[in-house]
Amino acid sequence: MSLRISKTDLLIGAAVAAIGVVEAFTTATSHGAAQNPELWWIPQALLAGALLVLRGRWPVVVFIGTILLQYLWHRQGHESCQVHQLISLLIAFHSVGANLPFRRGGPWGLVGILIFDSGAVDHRVLPIDEVIYLTVLFGFAYLTGVGLRAYLVRVHRMAERAAHLELERERQAAEAVAAERNRIARELHDVVAHSVSMMVMQAGVLRRTLGGDNPVLLGIEQTGREAVNELRVMLGALRMPQDEALPQPGLDLVGHLISTVQHTRLRVHHVVEGDPVRLAPGLDLSAYRIVQEALTNAVKYAGEADVTIRIAYHPLSITLEVTDNGTGVPAKLGTGHGLIGMRERAELFGGTLEAGPRPEGGFRVCAVLPTSQGVVLV
Repeated sequence: MSLRISKTDLLIGAAVAAIGVVEAFTTATSHGAAQNPELWWIPQALLAGALLVLRGRWPVVVFIGTILLQYLWHRQGHESCQVHQLISLLIAFHSVGANLPFRRGGPWGLVGILIFDSGAVDHRVLPIDEVIYLTVLFGFAYLTGVGLRAYLVRVHRMAERAAHLELERERQAAEAVAAERNRIARELHDVVAHSVSMMVMQAGVLRRTLGGDNPVLLGIEQTGREAVNELRVMLGALRMPQDEALPQPGLDLVGHLISTVQHTRLRVHHVVEGDPVRLAPGLDLSAYRIVQEALTNAVKYAGEADVTIRIAYHPLSITLEVTDNGTGVPAKLGTGHGLIGMRERAELFGGTLEAGPRPEGGFRVCAVLPTSQGVVLV
């Protein structure tokens, strides 16, 4: 545990020690010394300053130590109190109030006042006016600390509330943006996609009516189908979380994904079959997310198991298979958000996804995604 001392406490301790050193050189005779200076008073002043440096971390230790220093001072036969000693006592009472809750600091403050009022430090019976003076003086010092602590606690709570409100505001703004993106996606689907689909269908009917070999109509039909596929992918992207519009990982980072679970109970094996090809950014991201979600499910439910991630590249598609030999099965197999999300990502690109327990034990997730435009597997 590191000892952190604030600059303020260092300055306070140094100031009190400096005052004590000056008193040792200038006011020793006024406290009963035979001459100025009294050099042996200097260590006492330095000790008083050193104690105050620790007031923020150990207020009770500083409080007790300061009172003991005052007791030792009076045991040397001095009746009056030096200025730096009085300052030290006031700061010690203040520190107890400022650094401890009232239930803990209150008894210490009260005990300190009673010690001085009873004459235990001076070894004499104090007159009533001095008792009142000490009670008011030290009580006020303690209450200033209580007031400062209450203020700081209130400021801290207000800062936490402000931070919470800011997070809530950002969340509401993100939800509003997501709702607007979904609204735009619905409108594009209902208006643009429907209209383009009708154009493609009419062009196909006209082409077949004219014999089926008209190159212009064939081009219109093919271009329209590609536009519908592109629009379907774009609408799916609009429905995805907004942060996925930023640069995202792909299958080339599966190795890094595996390293993030190396301290779990899983033993992960990565197998790549075929010649890797460069995938479209959206398809690459969805493939990575499917593998990521399947591996996350294995971490949650498989227990201590072997997991195999197989990525197989085919001429027109890519197969993603994540299997384990664990004993757990994801809860709510048909309605779990993770499995639904993987299936939606696969279907977005015209692919398929199968997920379920293996006959020999464990769990299997297998997604097949087309890598060529216009290929639909569903």
